[in-house]
Order: sequence, then structure tokens, then C-alpha cells
Amino acid sequence: MADKKPKALRALSDRFLEMIVFEAGLADRTLAAYAGDLRQYVDHLEELGIETHEDVLREDILDHLTGLRLGGMAARSVTRHLSAIRRFHRFLKDEGIARLDPAADLETPRLRRALPHVLNGDEVERLLDAPDTTLPDGVRDAALLELFYSCGLRISELAHLAVRDIALDEAQVRVRGKGAKVRLVPLGGRAIDRVRAWFAVRNAGPVHDDALFLSSRGRRMGRTTVWKIVKRHARAANITQNVTPHMLRHSFATHLLDHGADLRAVQEMLGHADISTTQVYTHVSVERLTEAHKRFHPRA
Repeated sequence: MADKKPKALRALSDRFLEMIVFEAGLADRTLAAYAGDLRQYVDHLEELGIETHEDVLREDILDHLTGLRLGGMAARSVTRHLSAIRRFHRFLKDEGIARLDPAADLETPRLRRALPHVLNGDEVERLLDAPDTTLPDGVRDAALLELFYSCGLRISELAHLAVRDIALDEAQVRVRGKGAKVRLVPLGGRAIDRVRAWFAVRNAGPVHDDALFLSSRGRRMGRTTVWKIVKRHARAANITQNVTPHMLRHSFATHLLDHGADLRAVQEMLGHADISTTQVYTHVSVERLTEAHKRFHPRA
């Protein structure tokens, strides 16, 4: 019986590069650039815990492009990255390897001012209050959303949380981040209450995995399912922005800095290796202060 397990992303990117060498007729410099672009893209996906093409979301591509721009890459080079990514995913679809193309109709994002989008305080409250906690899935979703915002987690980090990673008595969660690095992140009081409520529901139902968050059948939930939960409750909360799990991480960092948190502490909680990555959130805060000054100061 044929192995139907999806092939690793890196092997598929190598196969794509072999194809364009022989069929596309691209210049050597363009081929070398595509190879480098795809290597960075696959590295980014693997750091997020994405191992197959079937798990890639449109938002993962946009996050990668935004990250390149925030890292100082020129807009023209980011556009070339997107071209390589588009061709790669179109190749997977045309070859019958992938059912869907997450890069289809993806236009070059306006990255000149590539600052992360964040929710305001009212939007956060509406989102976190959206789940119906009279239902088991609502109790789970309330805890899931609270952990996203309370701890600033990446979607892959949240999806991979195990029960043993949560220490309610110590008010901490152990997070496995990029490069298999482990960090401890504080748990807020509301997050503790909601996780405790979810534990009671979780333990009363079917349990077939040690993952913190389980489906109604007791199975571990994938990144796509978690993403859909966030989107569903954002719609229920009547939030007009395109809310993604990563936006909750952005909001976590920005709101901490808005209220006077130390930049190094926020870096530690986010799991950033380089503080320059965290500093983008100070730019968001400054931009918001500038806008407030323009709107409300009588001589602005």
C-alpha cells in the first residue's frame, strides 16, 4: 500500500527547484535567489512547527513576509520572496500534491510601514467574552483565547501545549518555542480561572491525548482548528478587523508596553532571540501616542 503521508516541505521545495532549473528557463541569478528565498520560507514554517504543505495557512505566508520587512529587507526583495512562494505552492497544486493553494490570489502586501495590527482594549474584551461558557466547547474556547492573549503565544506553541506544561499553583506555563527553546511565561488570574474551568470539563469527557486543548472527541487539535476557533469568535464579537491568532500575540506585547512593561521582560515572554524583533512593538505604541496627540491636542 502506498504511503499517503504528506512529504516534508524541504524535500518538496528541492523538487520544485529541480523543476524550474529544467523547465522554467530562469537566469542563474534568479534561480539562486529563489533557492535562498524558499530556504528561508521553509525555515520559517518549520520554526512554527509546520511540517507539511497541508498545514500552511495564508496567514503563515503573510506573517513570513511581514517578518522579512520588519527585519530590514527591502520591499523589492520581499516581493521576490512572494513570487517564489507563489510559484512553489502553484507547483504543488498543479502536480496534484496539494489540494489547496494558500498563496492563490495573494497580492503583494503593502509592507512599507510593516507594523503589526493589534486589537484595542474593547475588542480584546469582546473577543474573550464571546465563547458561550455554558457549553463544554465554550469553556475550552474561553481558556484557549485567554491563554493566547494572557501569554502572547504563537499558534503552534498553543497547539502543542500539554497538560503538564500548565502550573496553576505557580501561575506559570512552560512554552516550547522556536528552536525547541523552553521559556516560562506568567499566567494571569483570569487565565488561571478559565484554564481551571476547562480542566474540569476536559477531565469529564473523553481523553485520548495529553494535549491541553482537545476536540469534543478527546483528540489533539491542529493549528487549523485553533485558527478557525479564533476566527469564529472574532466574528461573533463583531470585530471588523481580520483577527488572527498572531494578532493576539501582537496585542499582548503592545498592551504590555503601553502600560509601562520593560522591553527586556516582554522579549523574554515572547521568546524573541533578538530584542530588535521586540522593538517593533515600541514603534506601534509610539504611533498610537502620536495619533492620540494629533486627535486630541488643541494645538496639534
